[in-house]
Amino acid sequence: MKDNVRVLFDEAVLAARTTAIAREIAATPLENLLVIAVLRGSFVFAADLIRALHHAGMSPHIEFIQLSSYKAATVSSGTVDVVRDIDSDVRGRDVILIDDILESGRTLAFARNLLLERGARSVRACVLLDKKDKRAVDFEADFVGFDCPDLFVVGYGMDAAHSFRELPFVGVVEHSSSKPSDDPGRI
Repeated sequence: MKDNVRVLFDEAVLAARTTAIAREIAATPLENLLVIAVLRGSFVFAADLIRALHHAGMSPHIEFIQLSSYKAATVSSGTVDVVRDIDSDVRGRDVILIDDILESGRTLAFARNLLLERGARSVRACVLLDKKDKRAVDFEADFVGFDCPDLFVVGYGMDAAHSFRELPFVGVVEHSSSKPSDDPGRI
């Protein structure tokens, strides 16, 4: 069975929106900015956004955090754990968390609360895709690339069983010899 990937957001659309988000962030009063990419799915978006921030006149410090609520399962446990923590002190700093998809909101709410408890001056969230209908907690991103339909998306850093991360666009996997997956959720 061969999989095809239907383009949902192409390279040009992603680049234009990333530039626009960088301008939105640059227009926000921020001090001693620390940008934290939430691994793994956000790495491509984070890299493009950080370069766009440079072009918008910003020079943020950059960190990475890896969080998990899935463990070995395909459904979230509802409990978020820090798999890899940041090295930087956040006390008194403005922080922007970058993530690929905002769905339940649990992971980003956990990260925001953690960083605020550690003394961050402010913590804002920037996501490429927002699936508002999937929210399980009261959480909204401050900067959003696109509202996303309830589809399982891949590409631009996002995967399905470790495949498709390298695609330069956001797409939806369609199976050529069967109907699309009945599971529109995120693994």
